[in-house]
Amino acid sequence: MKRSLYVVLMVCLAVSLVFAGPAVAKKTFLTLGSGSPGGVYYPLGGGMAVIIQKTVDGVRCAAESTGASVENSRLVGLGETDMGMVMGSVAYKATQGLDPFDRKYNLVALFQMYPAPEHIVTTKQSGIKSLADLKGKKVSIDVPGSGCATQAQVILSEYGYDLEKDLTIANLSQTESVQALKDGVVDACFFNFAYPASAVMDLAATRDIVMVPIEEALVDKLTKKFPYYLKLVIPAGTYNDVDYDVLCLGDSNVLVANKKMKNDIAYNVTKAIFENVSTGKYALTNIHPIAEQLTPANAVNSPIPLHPGAMKYFREVK
Repeated sequence: MKRSLYVVLMVCLAVSLVFAGPAVAKKTFLTLGSGSPGGVYYPLGGGMAVIIQKTVDGVRCAAESTGASVENSRLVGLGETDMGMVMGSVAYKATQGLDPFDRKYNLVALFQMYPAPEHIVTTKQSGIKSLADLKGKKVSIDVPGSGCATQAQVILSEYGYDLEKDLTIANLSQTESVQALKDGVVDACFFNFAYPASAVMDLAATRDIVMVPIEEALVDKLTKKFPYYLKLVIPAGTYNDVDYDVLCLGDSNVLVANKKMKNDIAYNVTKAIFENVSTGKYALTNIHPIAEQLTPANAVNSPIPLHPGAMKYFREVK
């Protein structure tokens, strides 16, 4: 009797495994911290999550709206989110435990998404053509505490300016800066964003603009002193009337993960995203034009180390 019952139970178990097998197949669930609605991170992060979900076998992914760089660094570092979109300077400071972080986080980059050069914009009417010409001028550097304002202060201070004596600093938002430059309220503006930027294009549509380059020696000095900054060039023709290459100091934007992410997951996620940048029904360029800058050449230019799984993919496509 006991043997008969045992046989019946074993048959039932075998049958249940046959029918339930596919349903209990193990899946990997990933989360991706993006940013707030209205910014680039939010739609781009959503697009990346869709690509991962639709094209990587055995993986499901959801994008989460967050406070962006600082919050994403903490979430990924603590293992509460699997991936996050972060400014390169913030990612670097998170790995080093520098302000605003009170500890080091084990972050690595899957790839740099796109670089963001610090634009220094003025008008032909101002007569400004170089950093030297800014002396005595009124300059907007963006709102206090922003990445743009921080970078502008670094550039101006390292150039040799006393920010309280040599210039008049205005802390206007991007929108306010554009209008102030149009109205002649300020002489020049600093902006930090990827190119081509709508704010500068709007300005160029009604004014003859001038893009102020940074001397190469200064850029080299700054990138050596601050390893999270980049030497970037805005190509000639990017903006109306700017028919010359503009050397800039820039920041990067990276997709970070925790060092503990498995190599195969990092590889498959990176491969999926870069195979769907501009082709297919999930193409990121259909979501935001900034995705055109997601290239292998840009991707490896990260201020923090790349994940080994991501590195494997970029070696394959080199």
